[in-house]
Amino acid sequence: MAVFTYIGRKASGEQVKGSIEATSTSAVAEQLSRQSIIPITIEQGKEAIESGGDVDIAELLGLEKVSLDDIIVLCRQMHALMRSGVPILRSINGLAESTTSKKLKKVLTEVASQLEGGYALSSALNQHPDVFSSLFISIVHVGENTGQLDGAFLKLASYFEREQETRKRIKSAMRYPSFVITAIVVAIVILNIFVIPTFADMFSRLGADLPLATRILINSSEFFLTYWPHMLVATIGVFFGLRQYLRTETGKFRWDKRKLKLPIVGSIIERSILSRFTHSFAIVLKAGVPMTSGLTLVSDAVDNDFMKDKILKMRQGIESGESLLRTAISSQLFTPLVLQMVAVGEETGRVDELLEEVGDYYEREVDYDLSTLTARIEPILLVIVAAMVLVLALGIFTPMWDMASAFQGG
Repeated sequence: MAVFTYIGRKASGEQVKGSIEATSTSAVAEQLSRQSIIPITIEQGKEAIESGGDVDIAELLGLEKVSLDDIIVLCRQMHALMRSGVPILRSINGLAESTTSKKLKKVLTEVASQLEGGYALSSALNQHPDVFSSLFISIVHVGENTGQLDGAFLKLASYFEREQETRKRIKSAMRYPSFVITAIVVAIVILNIFVIPTFADMFSRLGADLPLATRILINSSEFFLTYWPHMLVATIGVFFGLRQYLRTETGKFRWDKRKLKLPIVGSIIERSILSRFTHSFAIVLKAGVPMTSGLTLVSDAVDNDFMKDKILKMRQGIESGESLLRTAISSQLFTPLVLQMVAVGEETGRVDELLEEVGDYYEREVDYDLSTLTARIEPILLVIVAAMVLVLALGIFTPMWDMASAFQGG
């Protein structure tokens, strides 16, 4: 947002001056009218342009982001302040001063400015979709309308804490496999650059007949040493090309569908997404959001285009008069046990509570799978390492044994 300076008059005729952060002059005029100020002149300020020393490189490049930890702390603090009866504007200003995140500080300052201009909190938060998701804004909006804003922030804090815990468990489970795979790649590079050429030189001087495995190793090493710049450029090109493709709508949809079918980790990803869906759906239903609107909101929360498409089809089914159970069955996303719980929830009018239990059920399954993930990946890694050792043994030591046998025979 740009900074605009203005000169205006109050209804009493008193002249006032000031500055406002906004997207355009019309937005400034709208904010001033809410404060009963008639604008005389509105000009875009030049302070931000001239003060080159205040430019944040990370912000300029779009790299600075608000972490999940900062969002959780914000929700917890807002819950405590709202519960204590502190006014919203005072709470936002206080949090803007206390936060250590530059990005969040700037956002909260702009939110406070918009609140002063007469915006509702949910409308002010909606101006920053890169920080606050549609689910976040919707829960806050419902909390405003029902007078339960403190409870809304408590629900959001619980949701984001659960999300953070799941991410930590997945990172922890993938740490060992990632380390082993990295070590294997480094070992292959070192073998091709230093080890295999040394043996190749020795074999060529001795004039020995080399077996097939040895010739494959030597040729692969020569290819690596000759064409490594081309391989590096090709790898970088494929990386950025693939990343660009995955940013397209078609590419992201296909990858989101494919990763649910990946061996070993695909089922974990799927159940983790279903856990996120059921928990967030339970939250919006408890907050009083209609079921169809709630499905639209949580479709964005799952962060998977393939799952999002399935959820939006569930919403279309409900809009056409079908029950939640029928749409859940047709989506083919849920196990029979989960479908039974949904059926009981519809019969008893406790869909939100049973969805919470479904989310806990999926979380327990994900926890168990993550705890055994390393044990299931270890055999695959051992096979890869064993295959490398076998190839090296056949390729390097077999000709050495043949030469030793020839010398002994001679």
